[in-house]
Amino acid sequence: MGLIKAAVNATLSTLQDTWKDYFVCEALSQDVLMAKGSKKGNGGLFADKSDVITNGSGIVVNDGQCALIVEDGKILEVAAETGYYTFDSEKSPSVFDGGFAGITNTFKELASRFAYGGEAHTTQCVYYVNTKEIMENLFGTPNPIPFRVIDSNIGLDVDIAIRCNGEYSFKIVDPLLFYTNVAGNSDIYTKDKIANQMKTELLTALQPAFAAISAAGVRYSEVPMHTMELVEALNANLNAKWSALRGMEIVSMGINSISASKEDEEMIKNLQKTAVFKDPSMAAANLVGAQADAMRDAAKNSAGAFTGFMGMNMANQAGGINANELFKQANAQNQANAKFCSNCGQALEAGVKFCPNCGNKIS
Repeated sequence: MGLIKAAVNATLSTLQDTWKDYFVCEALSQDVLMAKGSKKGNGGLFADKSDVITNGSGIVVNDGQCALIVEDGKILEVAAETGYYTFDSEKSPSVFDGGFAGITNTFKELASRFAYGGEAHTTQCVYYVNTKEIMENLFGTPNPIPFRVIDSNIGLDVDIAIRCNGEYSFKIVDPLLFYTNVAGNSDIYTKDKIANQMKTELLTALQPAFAAISAAGVRYSEVPMHTMELVEALNANLNAKWSALRGMEIVSMGINSISASKEDEEMIKNLQKTAVFKDPSMAAANLVGAQADAMRDAAKNSAGAFTGFMGMNMANQAGGINANELFKQANAQNQANAKFCSNCGQALEAGVKFCPNCGNKIS
């Protein structure tokens, strides 16, 4: 049994006159992943039997469809290229993969398991698999999921809990696997039959996918700008169940919102704020500001300004870091990091190759 391509650009009305009968699936909506083809007859011995494909029958494949000729649950022929085909029971098995990666290899593997018959004597049907991008699949995290926050600038490495929601699209990239392992011999297979299972598996795969992109230094607030990386990570984690088993892959993803708990956000902000004071000049500036606030508060002391300032002086003498000392540390660090011309001693800006004062070449 095999298919012979009859035409690509031709009117169906012209071709159907030459066929005993033909199979067609007019349209597959976003909610229908697979449907059994309708048999249209022009007469002939089996014109009234939808479970028999007579020799010379026509097979119509529209855009976004893959036609599977199935006999007793076994896939005999595949046509994923748009066009019109004639069924020839004497021809060897054929496959028109339409550029779908993996279909040819899957077809060969399935062919090695089954023997091919001759004339039609058992149940034969044509199933059409929807190969368009299936949109509007919503998801959301009912419970917070871990996200690792890495900030090498301040040495931060901590796990927080985040929530997110959005939607994704997927595509059937191997119709043979989808039919064999998912849809079976259903007259019609709709998205709602597998939607809950897909959503559960997607949410399970989100955690390792987030771990992969957070390891690259992406902050949780920046995840919506890195959806392509997220899709790649999700497909890698879902490969065993989706791609290798069901012939499906995620195409795109959009995230409406992503947020951490209020406690985690406050913790990160405090750690980042504290890390700024590793710079002595920033610490000194903050200390000067705090001292200025303390002086203003002392001047407002109800027991008199003198009492307030006396309290400040006692706190000063008790110990602590002086702002002047911090400024001196910052100045010493700047001088240590600064470059000078070895010829004239001129201070140099970073990246210069010649001294602007004497023209000496800087090594």
